[in-house]
Amino acid sequence: MTSMGKTRRVLSVGLCGAVLALAASALPTGAAQGASHRVSWQLTETGTDARFRGLAAVDRRTAWAAGSQGTVLRTTDGGRSWRNVSPPGAAELELRDVEAFDARRAVVLAIGEGEASRVLRTDDGGATWTESFRNTDPRAFYDCMTFFDHRHGLAMSDPVDGRFRILSTRDGGRTWAVLPNTGMPAALPGEAGFAASGQCLVSSGPKDVWLATGGGATARVLHSRDRGLTWTAAESTIPAGDPARGVFGLAFRDPTHGIAVGGDYRKDQPSPRAAAVTSDGGRGWRAASAPPPAYRSGVAWLPHSRTAALAVGPTGTDLTTDGGRTWRTVDSGSYDTVDCTGDGACWASGEQGRIARLGRGAPTP
Repeated sequence: MTSMGKTRRVLSVGLCGAVLALAASALPTGAAQGASHRVSWQLTETGTDARFRGLAAVDRRTAWAAGSQGTVLRTTDGGRSWRNVSPPGAAELELRDVEAFDARRAVVLAIGEGEASRVLRTDDGGATWTESFRNTDPRAFYDCMTFFDHRHGLAMSDPVDGRFRILSTRDGGRTWAVLPNTGMPAALPGEAGFAASGQCLVSSGPKDVWLATGGGATARVLHSRDRGLTWTAAESTIPAGDPARGVFGLAFRDPTHGIAVGGDYRKDQPSPRAAAVTSDGGRGWRAASAPPPAYRSGVAWLPHSRTAALAVGPTGTDLTTDGGRTWRTVDSGSYDTVDCTGDGACWASGEQGRIARLGRGAPTP
């Protein structure tokens, strides 16, 4: 869900300060000041009602979104305009993840049982697309993908033969191969991933990758240090025990510090303990002391920050400024996923064609 190589970019201190100023403005400023600002998402005009659960923010000007009805959009002017670059004949595909290298090269994942799960790649900004993978195993259902760099990437499927299946590419998504499952722990009964935000499989650095689960007796986070060959599993504190509950999204700002969000996606069900944090690469997870008030499907660290992050879901956006321990709702709009770039831009997308950039709201009493 993140643009490639983000963790290794040299980032501008000035731009970081601007983003963190937006974050700080969401916090209470006290009655003595008489007014406060809030962080707000500024919607862009997309011209579609597709639901965008896949989002790849490249920089302040360039972003890609992938969603329902096989829809892919791209902007190269900061969201002032969006170009529909959907693959031809893809209207029946459910696109749930997109990974973008730049304004011209991107890879999208279609989800579903059997041949509905596919990977497509473009090298010319979406003018043409090539199908590079089509799942032929009726037992597999691919959910998410991630890239370590411009060449190496992974995609994950729900368990097949009792273990999560991992697909690997070494050429930027042009070809794919299923990895051996000998290094993958056994899945729990009912355990699966959630294709809700493109963040059930995330990476940081050249080899570390994490996989989020739900549906089983416990919601787990699996971690690999060797690009998916061997894995360890750790229980999160986010409730599971139901097909609708678990960890939906992960974000790691480095191979050590991460945030997990989730809950129960059903509108009529509460989502207590909907966030957790780790400071040891996912070996142990601690529940947020003041979690988001409802289910959240997407999460992203703010650029340059060791402590600030955003979480999004159908009922709002929450901000943390203490590394995920406490959260405060800063916007009530509906979004499924969020992504921030190294040069200081944050984007979010969701239902009814909603794609927005982070901005400063008007002063409120």
